[in-house]
Amino acid sequence: MTDIYDVTIIGGGPAGLFSAFYSGLRGMRTKIIEYQPKLGGKVLLYPEKMIWDAGGQPPVLGELFAKQLVNQGMTFQPTVCTNEKVDLIEKDENQNFLLTTHNGNKHYSKSVIVAIGGGIIQPRPLEVEAADRFVGKTLHYTVNDLRQFRDKVVMISGGGDSAVDWAAELLYIAKQVIIVSRRDKLSAHEALVKRLESSSAKILLNSRICGLAGNEGMIDQVKLENIHSGDMMMEEVDHLVVNHGYNRDSSFELAENLSLEMKDDYFYVGNAQGYTSEDGIFAAGDILTYDGKINLLVGAFQDAVNAVNSAKTYLEPSAEKVAMVSSHNKAFDEQNKKLIREMLR
Repeated sequence: MTDIYDVTIIGGGPAGLFSAFYSGLRGMRTKIIEYQPKLGGKVLLYPEKMIWDAGGQPPVLGELFAKQLVNQGMTFQPTVCTNEKVDLIEKDENQNFLLTTHNGNKHYSKSVIVAIGGGIIQPRPLEVEAADRFVGKTLHYTVNDLRQFRDKVVMISGGGDSAVDWAAELLYIAKQVIIVSRRDKLSAHEALVKRLESSSAKILLNSRICGLAGNEGMIDQVKLENIHSGDMMMEEVDHLVVNHGYNRDSSFELAENLSLEMKDDYFYVGNAQGYTSEDGIFAAGDILTYDGKINLLVGAFQDAVNAVNSAKTYLEPSAEKVAMVSSHNKAFDEQNKKLIREMLR
């Protein structure tokens, strides 16, 4: 017998996890399919970043915020499938959606919410010979623990927002911060750039990394080339953080009888209620574009609520358009009693 879910959410980031929470609140049988081995999405790339712009949430480290998102998303115990990439979406003879993943697994669902954000995120690697031998020790594509850089010489390759942001945070931790960019100026937020320019950071523009020297995973020196003059120089470093952006993959194809309108060959065109151009397929978060779109965490959460509500009424046209607020919702009665008992101990 085919196991059919009310809604299958593709993507386990903020939009996908809040969709799972809200669909559970609405009594929908829910599944999440996530390509990465862990839930949390892009937030996991910045575990040491402080998040300030989530409503009602005090400033919180990305790592903790991701854990909180996952805990909330699991409130109603959705089925979770990690390490699975959706390759194809089609419809079966009963008009249910059939999602086939890269390993041949088949998932059946009455509706779908696409919440893949910027797609399957893979950091662009440093294209330097033998760079792989330093990855995980002194060559980093993400920063999981700032303490490893204390009193060290840290080079950051990249001139965009993320690279400059890391450089600014490391000013008070590292012994020396060196930032390298191929461009003739840093392209990050103006306030961050000014902060770096007025600091002790060493900024090397019009330069690229062309070689690494070291042993047993430990970088000793980085070889740089001026892209205009061709001049070479060596910089002694302890750690190298590479932030050259990310490759993204929108994850799946559609059967010929299904169609999703797209913008810029990636984003799904829809509306604020989470509808796309294909009945039964909804979207939430960065993957969805519409007039008035807010590309912030708060926007992802609103998208998730709207997509779930639309999926619910798609399946049950007579259903309420929105769920009852949590303070009065019977779905939380038992949890509330438990929490109150713990608080009164």
